Amino acid sequence: MYPDSEKASGSVASPADRRTEARHPADGPLKFTFDDAGHQEISGRLLDYSKNGFRAVHTYAALATGQVVRFQHVIAAGRARVMWNRIADDRVESGFLIVP
Repeated sequence: MYPDSEKASGSVASPADRRTEARHPADGPLKFTFDDAGHQEISGRLLDYSKNGFRAVHTYAALATGQVVRFQHVIAAGRARVMWNRIADDRVESGFLIVP
């Protein structure tokens, strides 16, 4: 899977290197909610998007990998699965995969 030089150095491809779709920068409001009875609405900012996903920043640290949310941003609306989270202080960055 990795060229010999990567095996020797022990390096692993970064997530950006494994992307198969072009990312497009974006900056706009994002809202997401959950399908539970509480219908809590979380606000954030869209950072970039691709055909099948997007990356956003928000302050909801309880968002879990694998969780499905309903989302709305300037490019699209629908349902998405949380693929990863990166938490730094009070800022949460998350990657989402759009699901049917």
